[in-house]
Amino acid sequence: MPDSSTTTQTPPQQRGASLSHGLKQRHLSMIALGGVIGAGLFVGSGAGIAAAGPSIVIAYTVSGLLVMLVMRMLGEMSAAHPSSGSFSAHAERAIGPWAGFAAGWSFWILLCTAVGLEGIGAAHIVSGWVPGTPEWAWVALFMLVFCGTNLAAVKNFGEFEFWFAALKVGAISLFLILGVLAIAGVLPGTDAPGTSNLSPFLPHGGNGLIIGLLASVFAYGGLETVTIAAAESQDPVRGVASAVRTAMWRIALFYIGSMAVVVTLVPWNSAEVVSKGPYVATLDHLGIPGAGQLMNVVVLVALLSAMNANIYGSSRIAFSLVERGQGPGFLARLSGGVPRVAVLTSCVLGFVCVLLSYWRPNDVFKWLLNMIGAVILVVWIFIAVSQLLLRRRVERETPEKLVVRMWAFPVLTWVALAGMVTIFVLMAREADTRVQLYSTGAMTLALAATGYARQRTRAKKA
Repeated sequence: MPDSSTTTQTPPQQRGASLSHGLKQRHLSMIALGGVIGAGLFVGSGAGIAAAGPSIVIAYTVSGLLVMLVMRMLGEMSAAHPSSGSFSAHAERAIGPWAGFAAGWSFWILLCTAVGLEGIGAAHIVSGWVPGTPEWAWVALFMLVFCGTNLAAVKNFGEFEFWFAALKVGAISLFLILGVLAIAGVLPGTDAPGTSNLSPFLPHGGNGLIIGLLASVFAYGGLETVTIAAAESQDPVRGVASAVRTAMWRIALFYIGSMAVVVTLVPWNSAEVVSKGPYVATLDHLGIPGAGQLMNVVVLVALLSAMNANIYGSSRIAFSLVERGQGPGFLARLSGGVPRVAVLTSCVLGFVCVLLSYWRPNDVFKWLLNMIGAVILVVWIFIAVSQLLLRRRVERETPEKLVVRMWAFPVLTWVALAGMVTIFVLMAREADTRVQLYSTGAMTLALAATGYARQRTRAKKA
């Protein structure tokens, strides 16, 4: 099996330089908690509810359990070997340079595209508040703000994410409290709904549940950020271990709990669940004044938070890849402990995606969206396979580094892998997701082949 000591090649301009360590434990804790609370939950979950009905609670429970296993596996490897490359570095160490190359660059493409998508979503909200202003101008403004934040120092990213995450967590917590009071019939002006909205539980049968399951899986994206950020914390090992342990049950509470509240209080087939989003629809149903605008602010914060996190994550993944000899050297140039060229490149590519959404929405942009559609699942498979291979090696060579341990290893690792394969099969059955699956598969195979060719070339030169 390959070892990082033989596969890593640091570019000459980076020898002696390193990323800063400006993130504190409070930053990591909130990044772990807020990283997966995004617009996919606040808005995108409406489509899942429309398809699955009340059974969306089952869909989020199943996908939530899978996410917890993935997070635990990633936490185990990141606590043992903290790296800004996270799963990409682990895949290189466990499987080979080609795997690190494929996992890292596919995720980088995903994050850069996501930066643009989140900018578009945020601009759409703000342009609604300020009629007549062009959306592209708002996207450009957001890009400038977060590009500047990430260029300055990593602690700026940490502070933004800390307060963004605090607001998101606070909003969901308040929503859950109001929802539980309404379900119990003790919220003024409301009557207990009982179970009237929970029937039929499977309005569209098994196919509806499958669509809801696929929607819920992709709503959980973002858990990787904390393990990327841990490498720049003051105590990476303790930081990632603590963040992974405390985030688990809270994520389950926020996702599964909020879905249960929504489908109990609001009819699953209400048009507003999709048009307004499930949270706004629920608060409007309860007759809470100004709820819609308040939730729009929260959704805006969620989008800006994700935009900020993805600029950060993409720049660090690119830096780690180049540091390991897996990309163009200029992306790893450090200034003040920050890979500023990588930050700028990620922002530029994000804005190019925005322009494509206006110029070529029906071909190039659509093709790009399909290409990144299943990347997160590909990354999770690399995480599971890497953990399966690395766990025995760490137990044998450096057992003291197993600060975080995967539960019931290797049984639950195999269970997680089986779950991921099942999701791939389900995606292949659905027309809407089949194209995404094939497009992502083609991109992954192309990157894997490129990485393998590079690996063979370097082996011959060695």
